[in-house]
Amino acid sequence: MFTIMGWFLFQTITEGDVIGPLKNFTTFQNGFLLVFALSTGEDWNKVMFDCTRTAKDGCIDGINCGSGIAYIYYMLLVLVCSHVMLNLFILVII
Repeated sequence: MFTIMGWFLFQTITEGDVIGPLKNFTTFQNGFLLVFALSTGEDWNKVMFDCTRTAKDGCIDGINCGSGIAYIYYMLLVLVCSHVMLNLFILVII
């Protein structure tokens, strides 16, 4: 679900501090790889800031311009993934 939403919202972002040739939303496979890496907690905040660059931040349209919706998207991604992982951990203990 988050891969499809990220693909729809951020497919034009191909460069950034963390976003690169393999970790981006240009294809479904790359998006899934990025969401999987973010679900482990790996640099999710840096990817979020890569996706929030606007014209006043000096972005280049079609390469690294994002939108403010990235804050909501990444906060929801981290909360949902943390909730799922916590439930799996509790399931294993029980």
